[in-house]
Amino acid sequence: MDIKTLTLLIPVMGVVGLLFTFWKSAWVKKQEEGTGKMVEIGKAIADGAMAFLKAEYKVLAIFVVAVALLLGYSGYVSEDSSPMIMISFVLGAISSGLAGFIGMKAATKANTRTTHAARTSLGKALEVAFAGGAVMGLGVVGLGILGLGSLFLFYSNMGWDIDKVLTVITGFSFGASSIALFARVAGGIYTKAADVGADLVGKVEAGIPEDHPLNPATIADNVGDNVGDVAGMGADLFESFVGSIVGTMVIGAAFIGLSEYTGDTRFGGLNAVLLPMALAAVGILTSIIGTFFVKVKDGGDPQKALNMGEIVAGLLMLVATYLITQNMLPASWTLEGVDYTSMGVFIAVIIGLAAGFGIGYITEYYTGTGTKPVKEIVDNSVTGAATNIIAGLSVGMKSTVIPIIILAVAIMGANWAAGLYGIAIAAVGMLSNTGIQLAVDAYGPISDNAGGIAEMANLPKEVRQRTDKLDAVGNTTAAIGKGFAIGSAALTALALFAAFMMTAGITSIDIANPTVMAGLFLGGMLPFYFSALAMSAVGKAAMDMIKEVRRQFNTIPELKAALEVMKRNEGKEESEWSDADKKIFDAADGKAEHSKCIEISTKASIREMVVPGLVAILSPVIIGFTGGAEMLGGLLAGVTVTGVLMAIFQSNAGGAWDNAKKMFEDGVEIDGTMHYKGSDTHKAAVVGDTVGDPFKDTSGPSLNILLKLMSVVALVIAPFIP
Repeated sequence: MDIKTLTLLIPVMGVVGLLFTFWKSAWVKKQEEGTGKMVEIGKAIADGAMAFLKAEYKVLAIFVVAVALLLGYSGYVSEDSSPMIMISFVLGAISSGLAGFIGMKAATKANTRTTHAARTSLGKALEVAFAGGAVMGLGVVGLGILGLGSLFLFYSNMGWDIDKVLTVITGFSFGASSIALFARVAGGIYTKAADVGADLVGKVEAGIPEDHPLNPATIADNVGDNVGDVAGMGADLFESFVGSIVGTMVIGAAFIGLSEYTGDTRFGGLNAVLLPMALAAVGILTSIIGTFFVKVKDGGDPQKALNMGEIVAGLLMLVATYLITQNMLPASWTLEGVDYTSMGVFIAVIIGLAAGFGIGYITEYYTGTGTKPVKEIVDNSVTGAATNIIAGLSVGMKSTVIPIIILAVAIMGANWAAGLYGIAIAAVGMLSNTGIQLAVDAYGPISDNAGGIAEMANLPKEVRQRTDKLDAVGNTTAAIGKGFAIGSAALTALALFAAFMMTAGITSIDIANPTVMAGLFLGGMLPFYFSALAMSAVGKAAMDMIKEVRRQFNTIPELKAALEVMKRNEGKEESEWSDADKKIFDAADGKAEHSKCIEISTKASIREMVVPGLVAILSPVIIGFTGGAEMLGGLLAGVTVTGVLMAIFQSNAGGAWDNAKKMFEDGVEIDGTMHYKGSDTHKAAVVGDTVGDPFKDTSGPSLNILLKLMSVVALVIAPFIP
């Protein structure tokens, strides 16, 4: 295959991914939605989700236009860049936003249909939920490869040298990262404000489930699952996917011109530049094939079905990676005294994949239901919320040890196998099957929504049991997905950091230099300040939500009377209630003002996302132009180290608190005594989970993007730093 065919084929594979999403989306839409009540609830969730996206994108459009104009001007005055970087940035931003939109539409269509399918079959419910997730997964990789492949094809035909082509393409990654950060922060604030209101006022104060139709925050809570875990996660992995490819392409450009490397003229010396795009393009095919292996019969294990899809896709990708690396790269070459081999590059990809799975399974150990660390938090709930929180913080801190060791070994191993290029390609390998990995991730919130709809629509208990079984598996897949997200963030940030050094002409950074050390400390501080802003934003939004839910419980007569009926009949089945109590309870149906809670979450999330986003974008610009390239290098090193640690700590502590709370729902034995839902011990666990919610769903995941966004900004401005 020659270079012209390959560069044409890459964007075509992006189109294939998008065609698959349209086909899957159409299939989901054809499935039955269920009862009138289910349709009504599903519409309320979908309308709330779309209202959020509309409000968010209006604000982000202003940001995109302003930054695009600045980039266009900077490209105009620089010989090493071009005003076309503005086009790259806008396309990256639009693609990131579109990835979130596609996933949101699919998820809000799939949730009610999953609930309906669960009325008769676990297998059918899994099929519908996973199909909804597959739309998100393949949409993300399809848009990423179509965008990058098309831009590379277009710019490489403009007569520019490869360095200028790659400089202009970095704008695409900058656009993707910018929108991803805002989407993650805003989505996290939205979902946690609603979740805290539904949990603290609904569960702890009123004593009703968070998904109960009488809970005013329940629709907003279900909307939050979509804006945070679907749109936010989609934008997050979209920018990881794009960032890892761009960073590897920039590093690969260093090999151009080596005689033993360019002996094979088929790719014009662009072998290492094109390799990451080629791997990602083939990953679309392997992910599509893997989706057809996700099937389960009634009574079967959904986890095994999802694992089978990922295993098939992973094995196919390994075979494809070996063939592609051996075909595209020379057997061996040398640059600046470092020996490289095609086999070494292949080994680096395997190391990246192994590290991703390793971190994922360690994450599952520290956050999974019934594991020793989570049981430790459960046991400490006996003496109240304070000891529960102390135990959760301890678990989160301990959970950083093994993942960091895995990352350190992976970095050294990939560097041994193929130098800095090996580290970068390891991140690409880790994300090569993003299509099916994200499909499995997005399946989780769809199943969670399906359970909420079953509860709100008063469907039989066996329906909720089936959706809960799917949701429990979703928690495990989410943990593994977070492991991949954190691992890829670290490797991608390192690849982008190396690309920045090459572009800025820096060969090494001396930490004994006071300027570099100052940058290192400033970078180390930023993840803490960023997390504080995100946590504070959740707190402010949650306070507004709590006040609104309390107001409705206290001032809407029908809700107040229904709560009294529920307390009076605590422990009884509804069939055992008196006719008078049933009449009072039925009169409260539809009286909760869900729209007001949705409005609070939407306004708060849009308002509070701005400052954290600006901190991430402006920090490298200010340091770079005031302190120079080496100080900026120190800043990136500091933010990468503390950012990865903080991301692991917060995500795992939050996940462990969440599953500790869930263990009480079926009853848990502590020191020979059984503790159930509604007990004081359970209430202590709910408080711990409420603290952990913004950890795991707002600040923790957002830090993954912070690392990469700052590195991308540094890479974009590198040609302009004096």
